[in-house]
Amino acid sequence: MVFCCVNQKEAGLELRIATYNIHKGESFAYRPIIQELKKAICSLDADIVFLQEVQGRHDRKGELFAPDWHHKGQAAYLADMTQYSAYGKNAVYEFGHHGNALLSVYPIVCHTNTDVSDHSLEQRGILHCKIQAGPIRIYCYVVHLGLFKGSRIRQARALIETVNQSAPQGAPIIIAGDFNDWQVNLSGMLREGLGVSEVFDDMDSGPAKTFPAIFPFFRLDRIYTRGFHITGARVMQGYPWTRLSDHAPLFATLEIDR
Repeated sequence: MVFCCVNQKEAGLELRIATYNIHKGESFAYRPIIQELKKAICSLDADIVFLQEVQGRHDRKGELFAPDWHHKGQAAYLADMTQYSAYGKNAVYEFGHHGNALLSVYPIVCHTNTDVSDHSLEQRGILHCKIQAGPIRIYCYVVHLGLFKGSRIRQARALIETVNQSAPQGAPIIIAGDFNDWQVNLSGMLREGLGVSEVFDDMDSGPAKTFPAIFPFFRLDRIYTRGFHITGARVMQGYPWTRLSDHAPLFATLEIDR
């Protein structure tokens, strides 16, 4: 199956990005749907996709998902031969592991994964990727924060420290993922610490509702940017998204702030 959405726009003028918690490539009935997810993500025609709950390996389920993903992981399977991908292993268990991933039509110069686990019950990480979009270096961070408020606050502080240490001052950055921040406690910290804005900040409603996908009520998923002008943002709702994951994906179009 060929990944069909490589889009060679003029580098740096416009970016189409998405963030999506893919529920390990399983339906709510634990049916393998990674091939359907691949088709849906392809339909977004995004330049950069931030993914959470990506299965890197599962010895018991791998062969059930798709004939070839088991040997290279879901991130590489979703990217295929025509896209770049990076994967950060977070949760490790007896039969495999899962974590965050980034897909990009532009070269990923390097990537690192920072462990921000706050306690033994939840293994969390920040996947940091440097992307070269023509002459422009973009710093991307894929996050999936914890379920407890105290953990999220400490992980947000770790995120601010990670970004400030890895991205030059004023460099364009994109931070996206599942923040589990339904009470919207973290946006102020991130704005103050990093000078970012959320793609829905200009809308009176605030961050978008993305969970549960079938009837979004909680504001869990976010896209924060610095150095970009937001030209559009929306929640992907309806078919096929309501049957692929418990989260609805976010999609945004950005222009480099010159």
